[in-house]
Formats: sequence, structure tokens, C-alpha cells
Amino acid sequence: AAVAALAAVYTAYLFGQAKGRDLWQSPLLPPHLLVQALIAGSAIALLSARAVEPAAEIAGRWALGATSLAHLLLVLGEITFPHTTAHARLAAWEMTNGRYARFTWAGVALVAAGVTAPWIGPWVAPLALAGLLAHEHAYVQAAQAVPLA
Repeated sequence: AAVAALAAVYTAYLFGQAKGRDLWQSPLLPPHLLVQALIAGSAIALLSARAVEPAAEIAGRWALGATSLAHLLLVLGEITFPHTTAHARLAAWEMTNGRYARFTWAGVALVAAGVTAPWIGPWVAPLALAGLLAHEHAYVQAAQAVPLA
């Protein structure tokens, strides 16, 4: 778990090194990637809990629900906080209204299903994972869609 958390935060550091991609310069990126790693870990743990340790399923449900909610709050922050540069604003627009909006909003809807894990059960874990995939696709592609000059 510690290595996964460090890898997630280090990935945010690497994204931050791409100075030409203003969307990736957000101070929310390190905590957001950490939360995404926690979603992925809790979803996989929840899916395997029944076979490995059935008593851990309840904790896994709550972990997936809490991390999914944290992700949604960070997405909300990322799209509503004002961006400091025109390139970051354009990339955020591409993500929410432009070419990648379908992936962004599908990701939000699928991860929102993960919030229901404490009540619905482990069956929403694949939806949360698919939501992460959709969100990350939109986030990475939208930042690269903006011309550098």
C-alpha cells in the first residue's frame, strides 16, 4: 500500500515536469492521483475479499465508497476552480465540454456508482475502475489537445 501511494504521488511529480501542459500543474494532482490509487486498490481488494477474507468485505465496501466520493470531490474541484492560464482553461474546457466530455462525464457517473458500494456491494467495483479509466483518458488527452504555442 505504501509503495502504491508513493508511486501515485511520484506520477503526479512526473506530470508536473511537463511544464507545457498547464492542466497538469494543478496542486490537486498529487492528492487526486493518491485517491485514484486508493480507489483502484480498494476495488480490487473488494472483488477478491469474498474468496480471500469474507470478513474484510464490509471494510472494502466502505473504503471504495469513501475513496470514490473523494475522487468526485477532487474532479469537482479540478473543473470548478479557476485555472491560472489560458491553456489550462482550454484543456479543462476540452475535458468538460469538448472532445473528451463524454469520457469525463461517463467517468463521473461510473465512479459515482462506486460511492454506493457500502449498500450495493462489490458489484460496483468494476464500474468504479471503468470510471477511473474514462476519467484518466479524458484528463491526459485534454491536456495534450491544447497547442503548445
